[in-house]
Amino acid sequence: MTAKPSTSQRRRPSSRGRGHYGMHRRPPSDAIVVSKSQQSRAASGVLRVIPVGGCEEVGRNMTIFEYGDDIIIIDMGLQWPEEDMPGIDYIIPNIEYLKGKEKNIRGIIITHGHYDHIGAIPHLAPPLGNPPIFGTPLTLGIIAKRQEDFKTAPLNLKSVDRDTVLKLGIFTVSFFGVSHNIPDSVGVIVDTPYGKIVHTGDFKLDPNYSGDRPAEIDKIQNLGKENVLALMADSTNASQPGRQLTEGEIQGNIDQIISDAPGRTIIGTFSSLLGRIQQIIWAAEKQRKKVIIEGYSMKRNFELAQALGYMKTKRDTIIDIKDMGDYPNSRIIIMCTGAQGEGRAVLMRIANKEHRVLKIEKGDTVVFSSSVIPGNERSVQRLKDQLYRLGAEVIHYQMMDVHAGGHAKQDDLLDTIAMVKPRYHIPVYGNHSFLRIHAKIALKAGIPEKNIFVPDNGQIIEFTSRGGFLTKNKIPSDYVFVDGLGVGDVSHVVLRDRQMMAEDGMLVVIATVNGRNGTLVNSPDIISRGFIYMRENKKLVEQIRAKIKGVMGEYNPKGQQNESYVKDKIRNELGQFIFTKTERRPMILPVIIEV
Repeated sequence: MTAKPSTSQRRRPSSRGRGHYGMHRRPPSDAIVVSKSQQSRAASGVLRVIPVGGCEEVGRNMTIFEYGDDIIIIDMGLQWPEEDMPGIDYIIPNIEYLKGKEKNIRGIIITHGHYDHIGAIPHLAPPLGNPPIFGTPLTLGIIAKRQEDFKTAPLNLKSVDRDTVLKLGIFTVSFFGVSHNIPDSVGVIVDTPYGKIVHTGDFKLDPNYSGDRPAEIDKIQNLGKENVLALMADSTNASQPGRQLTEGEIQGNIDQIISDAPGRTIIGTFSSLLGRIQQIIWAAEKQRKKVIIEGYSMKRNFELAQALGYMKTKRDTIIDIKDMGDYPNSRIIIMCTGAQGEGRAVLMRIANKEHRVLKIEKGDTVVFSSSVIPGNERSVQRLKDQLYRLGAEVIHYQMMDVHAGGHAKQDDLLDTIAMVKPRYHIPVYGNHSFLRIHAKIALKAGIPEKNIFVPDNGQIIEFTSRGGFLTKNKIPSDYVFVDGLGVGDVSHVVLRDRQMMAEDGMLVVIATVNGRNGTLVNSPDIISRGFIYMRENKKLVEQIRAKIKGVMGEYNPKGQQNESYVKDKIRNELGQFIFTKTERRPMILPVIIEV
């Protein structure tokens, strides 16, 4: 049996997320924050490469390339909030460094259509003067569709393909096709005054990726003959040994599951996993089964991909949910959102018997075709438990290979470095530990340790005629929070208050006093939210009232013991009193009403 923690242990503030908040995100002791004057111009003859986000977390990917008066940006993504960020919708990169440089931005290059690479565009592109945004057709389609939810100026979208070559100021930009778990993903080659810098985007080495054109392995191999200056490579799965599963291996298992299912097959996955959706449709067509797509985001992405020619289906494969009763259960496949246990997603609503049509029936097989995002383990486990409780057979990636990640593992990364043969190696995309592990892989591949740069967010990498340097200089890279319609208006003080209310609740104290002499007219009113249930704690409530009456005895509307003084005293003395009784520190909001 595990010992129950003591009260003091339980009340210790959580350290989860520390280092992610701006107030905790301090540069290393030897880092130098770049001054405004230094930010205003790039040194002549110096190439700056600056990861603004994506190098201390999974998400918020954005990298700046700057030479003289020319700037290009690769990706502009968001990051989903952590558990200790109540009310925050998502987090976006800090663009303070680019203020005053808007006219220098020659373009934004997007590697693929996942939100951690495109999600910040509606918030950041307009303030930067709406520079041209370059991406493949599906990527731009997803960006344009999302932009419909925002009332900002139209974006300047420009389509590219794998063979496009762009001249953007001093930079020449070209592309190579990569395998990921969304079609139309590309890596980027930036030709600079000091050589080529290769940026992989999210990728894995799968030459036979189903649902999309295969990765251009030959292009990657040819880069090894071109004296590549630096490789910036995806580190998301750098901690995982071996090679990433191919989509061909997954296809066989999906075929088997759909063939063997005695009743309906319900498959939960990401709405952006368009390659997986295509595989399921192919498997359904082999077995002459019908497919229902449930979930707003999944339907939207499917329809977009289909309209652009990236989704291939027979005319009668996809049916509407209202027609489900026209077919036996054994011929029905339901693809839906919610494999991460999201509260309002389709799969969770089915499990909670809240879906308007779908309910778990005996013989149903539920497949989780996605890995669990760190932090979602508990909610996913609760979802599985509920599905089992309702009688479903549950299959997930730990039982059977029903999901292949979209990111290269250690052996794939080693092969990539061997093919590209860069002079310098820069791990990107992932937590600091992922980047460090990736650095060890580069060392194993033969890259000298002095030529391996592991940057923090905002840390400036410089290249000159003398070589490359990971400097101690940093640009602002603190988190910018998006909360509803507000962007950057939720400060760390506000977030701290939310955390306090979430942990210990709040107490509102309302004192009505005589405006002439300051005496209490009635007994103070108390409102508790998230602190105590007042009906079950009458003794404590009366003690709190008595404490308030004692403090209010000092109130003099015309003297020095005025309203502000008394409010502060209520907060301090009542806070101390409540802590001695409960070992909790609720937020206390005193209200004094004069009549």
